[in-house]
Amino acid sequence: MLHIPVLLNEVMYYLSPSNGDNIIDATFGYGGHTVAILEKCSNCNVLGIDRDPDVIDRANQVKSLYNEKFNFIHGKFSEVLQILGCKYSKILFDFGVSSMQLDTPDRGFSFSRPGSIDMRMSREGKSAYDVINTLSQEELSEIILKYGDEPKSRSIAKAIVKYRKQKLIKTTEELRNIIVSVVGNKNNHIDVSTKTFQAIRIYVNDELNEIYKALNKLDTILVNNSIIVTISFHSLEDRIVKNWSRNNLNIMPINNKIVKPSIDEIKRNPRSRSAILRAYRYIKNYAS
Repeated sequence: MLHIPVLLNEVMYYLSPSNGDNIIDATFGYGGHTVAILEKCSNCNVLGIDRDPDVIDRANQVKSLYNEKFNFIHGKFSEVLQILGCKYSKILFDFGVSSMQLDTPDRGFSFSRPGSIDMRMSREGKSAYDVINTLSQEELSEIILKYGDEPKSRSIAKAIVKYRKQKLIKTTEELRNIIVSVVGNKNNHIDVSTKTFQAIRIYVNDELNEIYKALNKLDTILVNNSIIVTISFHSLEDRIVKNWSRNNLNIMPINNKIVKPSIDEIKRNPRSRSAILRAYRYIKNYAS
């Protein structure tokens, strides 16, 4: 699938990159937002961050085009931000799973593409295969409910454990079939497997804790009057952003209402349908 950066026009409007800016794209992915920023301003610098080793080749391509204007660090954004100095004027977070990950079957992120169950953004640590085949029924039920808000979490967990007693669950197709056997295969806009797959992915990658830690490190890297733009894709991510902004007295909202993709964008890129953009201004020492 052609890579389409989510809410690109809106990101460019609120981030407002200009000459002299030092900008962080904390979720580089395929680099769509980064390239748009670099094309807009001839004298700005962008630092891309991503934990997925599969994006390194793409980052090298961008580096070859923009030279010293672009740099890339491979790692978790919460850990990378911890080692940076206070010199950045703008930062973008595009949370969640990337199109590159969804469109690669052997990554196991998508129930619509048969492949092995992996779901690790960094390709390190415990995979979804380990989680599905080793955790107890109670643990699985808690994960699916907590991170997926799936009302049939107990029944799905029970079906998973029953299935794996006969055969280990190795593919996304097997997992989806188990979920469908419990929930049914309703004909609606959102696949019945979405919540369970989301829950397992969030758990495997510790995504919510990553967001929390990163947002609470911004005081150490941003200069006065910096701009922060976040894109969330579900209520769990968005709730962390909202709570962080309310509890940080140095943060001033730029957009009073959340920004969502237009109908035209959703038609072009259905994956954007749940995106929520929020923008903030960081006023250093404002609280004092």
